[in-house]
Amino acid sequence: MFWPMLAIALGFLGIAVLGVLAVKVFIEAQRLGRQVNATTQRINRAAEDLERAATGLAATGEALR
Repeated sequence: MFWPMLAIALGFLGIAVLGVLAVKVFIEAQRLGRQVNATTQRINRAAEDLERAATGLAATGEALR
């Protein structure tokens, strides 16, 4: 009777540990998603700044011709 109860207890503990790890992975995946979103916004902002600077530079180059 001892071994079946021990097996059930260890199985429950194993499932509990996997549940805790799953929650941690879920939280980290959400955090990574937020970081990717913020980085994408920064890259888009930098691309827009570069486009504005290139437009101004092209206008200056045309004025020099």
